[in-house]
Amino acid sequence: MNDQPPSTPPPVRHLEVKATLLLALLVALLVGSALYVLYARGVFEETQRLVLIADDSEGVQVGMDMTFSGFPIGRVRRIELGGDGAARIIIDVPKKDAHWLRESSVFTLVKSLVGGTAIRAYSGILSDPPLPDGAERRVLAGDATAEIPRLMSAVRDLLQNLTALSRSDAALAGTLANLQTATDRLKGRHGALGVLFGNDEDASKLIAALDRTNALLARVDGLAARVDGVVGKADEQIFGAEGVMPETRAAIVQLNGALADARNTLRQADRLLAEAQAVAANAKVASADLGTLRAEVEASLRKVERLVDEINRKWPFARDTELELR
Repeated sequence: MNDQPPSTPPPVRHLEVKATLLLALLVALLVGSALYVLYARGVFEETQRLVLIADDSEGVQVGMDMTFSGFPIGRVRRIELGGDGAARIIIDVPKKDAHWLRESSVFTLVKSLVGGTAIRAYSGILSDPPLPDGAERRVLAGDATAEIPRLMSAVRDLLQNLTALSRSDAALAGTLANLQTATDRLKGRHGALGVLFGNDEDASKLIAALDRTNALLARVDGLAARVDGVVGKADEQIFGAEGVMPETRAAIVQLNGALADARNTLRQADRLLAEAQAVAANAKVASADLGTLRAEVEASLRKVERLVDEINRKWPFARDTELELR
């Protein structure tokens, strides 16, 4: 059995130098990582300051982003309390993104029910002058949780109103009962008339009155038809081919002829009278002429009398047939 001690490894050459280099490399890696993190967070980037003034900074944290159209363009550097009791939120905005902020830009602090607080910037007119470095703007706060008490109060009032409406002694119940009654009457014998009058007796009276009115209208229609027939017959008797008017027209024509004859006769009588006056010395001749004149006048009168009698016979409305001679 060999009792010799084990051999020791040879010493590492330049061990201290290698350990120093390893420590230096580790420190360089740490420093490089820290610098990269600082660079990534924009520590070495040129920025400008923006101060947002809010009533409170609840939900705002250092390092949170300020967004524009959904993209981060600034980061909260610190939060401090102003002399007027308002919260001052200091935001660093990189120079390359500062052109999105204008004098007319609006800043909001939104606190939603789900999710955290968000700071947003809105620039409606990009042609306005750019926002200067160190500018202070009032932030518009919108808290969705602030509407919860008012919403709960409105819901409570709504439930109370629904409870009041659904009670058995509420007006809605009475209205529904009246509506059911009206529906039952509408389905009844008289239908809508029963609903209108409220009872069947008055509805029956109205229906009876309508029936009597219809019967009366039927009788009036029959009477009107009869009157139309009588009027038609009267028109035919008066204005027909064999009616009174054609005969009357013929009689008038005959009368005109008789009157013309009478006019001629009277003219002859005037002429004879003139001659009788001229020959008044010859009484015998004058007497003969006067006898002839009288005979002609009597003949004319008889013709007129016959014509008048014929007219009275044919004309149904004349009753006085007396002819007076003077």
